[in-house]
Amino acid sequence: MDIYQVDAFTETLFKGNPAAIIPLKKWMNSEDMQHIAAENNLSETAFLVKKSEDRYGIRWFTPETEVDLCGHATLASAHVLFEHLGFSGEKIRFDSHSGELNVQKKDNLYWLDFPSQPPSPVSVPKLLPEAIGCIPIYTGTNVDLLILVDSEKTVQKMKPDLEILKRMDVRGVIVTAEAEESGIDFVSRFFAPAVGVPEDPVTGSAHTVLTPFWSKKLGKTEFKAKQLSKRGGTLDTILKDDRVWIGGPAVTYMTGKIEISE
Repeated sequence: MDIYQVDAFTETLFKGNPAAIIPLKKWMNSEDMQHIAAENNLSETAFLVKKSEDRYGIRWFTPETEVDLCGHATLASAHVLFEHLGFSGEKIRFDSHSGELNVQKKDNLYWLDFPSQPPSPVSVPKLLPEAIGCIPIYTGTNVDLLILVDSEKTVQKMKPDLEILKRMDVRGVIVTAEAEESGIDFVSRFFAPAVGVPEDPVTGSAHTVLTPFWSKKLGKTEFKAKQLSKRGGTLDTILKDDRVWIGGPAVTYMTGKIEISE
């Protein structure tokens, strides 16, 4: 099988979020896909099956489990189709566990059309202050737990206790604050030790929660966002009714072959 490794949400190698992309002629069994994702040991491995000229099935696996939605690996998949596999249409349609997801390429950016997932306020979980080392200003949930803290510096310097986060009943934890840098609206980090991702470098799916949250807070619909992981990455996001458009570039790091005995 062919395999591609792509750095998403960056134009520079060794930045952004790496994802492995594996095009298949037909679906493998889930156990084998999970083994491959564990072997890759990246935050996400995406598998694709072509269904028609502009439509593909897509599934995403962390090293430990299959997930229902992943932004950076979808963006990386579109990059592979456009740049390596000769896709020449205007829009790629992906069928996923989260419904149809469309990706368009405009200039050097890939734009993901994802469902908006605004958070609902919840009380501060009992273990959270100990886990993150501070009292959040706001906590909300929609798939993942969203935490608003007082400053970009707090986000940047946070060293959460991953063992405590792993024990909490959440898939992932998004920490966010208003940006201090000119031209950036908000910053974030994303931790998901419960699914085998201690810290995700750049998380497209988290911005389906962040974008409607910051739209309500700042009274606007278009944003420039930055994820403050060690690798780092920037995203353009737009709230359009019940959808979030997430834009970013990508660059290929590696192409290769996987050999599995029948």
